[in-house]
Amino acid sequence: MRIVAGIYRSRLLQAPPGMATRPTSDRLRETLFNVLAPRIQGAAFLDLYAGSGAMGIEALSRGAQLATFVERAAPALKALRANLQALAITDGFRVHPGSVASFLRSAGSSKPKPERHEVVFLDPPWEAAQEYAATLDLLGGAASGLLAANALVIAEHRRKSPLAERFGKLQQTRLLEQGDAALSFFSAME
Repeated sequence: MRIVAGIYRSRLLQAPPGMATRPTSDRLRETLFNVLAPRIQGAAFLDLYAGSGAMGIEALSRGAQLATFVERAAPALKALRANLQALAITDGFRVHPGSVASFLRSAGSSKPKPERHEVVFLDPPWEAAQEYAATLDLLGGAASGLLAANALVIAEHRRKSPLAERFGKLQQTRLLEQGDAALSFFSAME
């Protein structure tokens, strides 16, 4: 894995050992960030099920102001922290070790206001199909306070396992398919 573009372009990233984590391909990451280009500069990027951190680090490389990583698997957290250290990234990020559901529940109910994100990316293990609906339901409901105005929520999933078009306030607005993977884009509707 490597960073596709930006200030860390072509730098290599570690992936957690084993098959428990499935990194997003460089090609799919490049496609996604080409779509996100107009909104990434200065944005707060929330990387759920962060794995090695490749998505959030790519966002930082391309000018995001903040990347928040949420990951609970110890090998993935180790690789994520190693990647941040190898690239000498010392600020502009937060790492939340723990489950996505607990992060969304606690951050969504924080007072006075939670940190708001312009871009949210989620890529749970493909085998954990229930994680998609649970996470998107929270983002479209109880944790919607984490979303900035006009925020974009993107879910990477199996192309052959389409997601519902609506989760609470979130409405699917776009679908990109590449190989076995698909990216579903959601926007908050009132």
